Amino acid sequence: MTSRERVRAAFSHSAPDRTPIFEYVLLPPVAEAVLGRPFVEYLAGMEPWLELAEQVGFETALRGYVHARLDIAQKLGHDLLCVSPNPVPGAAYLYDPLSELGAQFAVEQGGDPVERLQARNRRVAETMMGPVPVDSFLVYDLLREEMGRRGMDLPILAPAYFHGIWTDSDLMQVMLIEPGVAREHFRLATRRALTLIEDYRRRGIELIGIGGDFAGTRLLISPRSYREFIVPEVLACARAVKEAGAWSVNASDGDLWPVIEDFLVGCGVDAYLEIDMGAGMDLRRLRERFGGRITFIGNMDCGRILSFCTPDEVADVTLGILDAAGTGGTPGGHIFTASNAITASVPVENYFAMVNAYRDRFCLPPVTP
Repeated sequence: MTSRERVRAAFSHSAPDRTPIFEYVLLPPVAEAVLGRPFVEYLAGMEPWLELAEQVGFETALRGYVHARLDIAQKLGHDLLCVSPNPVPGAAYLYDPLSELGAQFAVEQGGDPVERLQARNRRVAETMMGPVPVDSFLVYDLLREEMGRRGMDLPILAPAYFHGIWTDSDLMQVMLIEPGVAREHFRLATRRALTLIEDYRRRGIELIGIGGDFAGTRLLISPRSYREFIVPEVLACARAVKEAGAWSVNASDGDLWPVIEDFLVGCGVDAYLEIDMGAGMDLRRLRERFGGRITFIGNMDCGRILSFCTPDEVADVTLGILDAAGTGGTPGGHIFTASNAITASVPVENYFAMVNAYRDRFCLPPVTP
């Protein structure tokens, strides 16, 4: 099977020749150990990448990034790529679903949370409702071009995460005390997401991530608030993704059991990403309940297992995940990756223990740093 055929099998719930594999977010220094050379990943922080683009030129920097991403995919045998729009030097508006929570959109402190969220909504409506700069999508054109040269054909997962709660305490309070203001926040989020989904449609992106984090070891908001404020908005995004001919992937860390039916079926999505083993999201149980309807993407725990266990323990957990993915009464329906970003907390030997346990299961030769 080709990589594209494996991913298609996972989403059509038919049997692939092996479970597809990729890495959701692979950051330095682990990414550099895989590559064997320095690597600037803009997901680790835009400023270092923008400085590099200033030094060597925007397109040169981006072509180097594309080469590095594909070198990693080839070495590790990945079947798809997760790629965000690239930063553009000098652009006033970049794709960043969290930017309205940061300094760029900070509002005067004081007053109550309703006033602060109203002010933020105005700022977002005034400055972030236009199109993302077209140069932010150059990374996808260059990836297709370079994959063609190398004889690669990997589907691409691109993010449109705008409906998360993250650490937004103002939003959480306003959902309770002034629901109309919170609804406006989420309506603006949906408008932004739909614009980006249309951009992805024009570029033939095959998988689109939607939703956003709203849980940790417990939900950050009540199940009722999730159903009232977020589910209808994510459902609108999932329908737009389907109309674009792509697969929708709902993503959130945390314990989602109290709203799992809403998160998967109510939101009308095709897949679940960031499956958080450490928060109790058991893949076997998920497959038994939703196998044949939902594709599960994960769920190696990067926070505890990859960061703090031994290489042998990591290998055992990897094989356990692959075994769990075989339950549920239907073949396919699983893509292997970590639950979230591979950061500096992950020892290189642990990362390669995971990769090689997977490769050994499917009779592939091991890889080394």
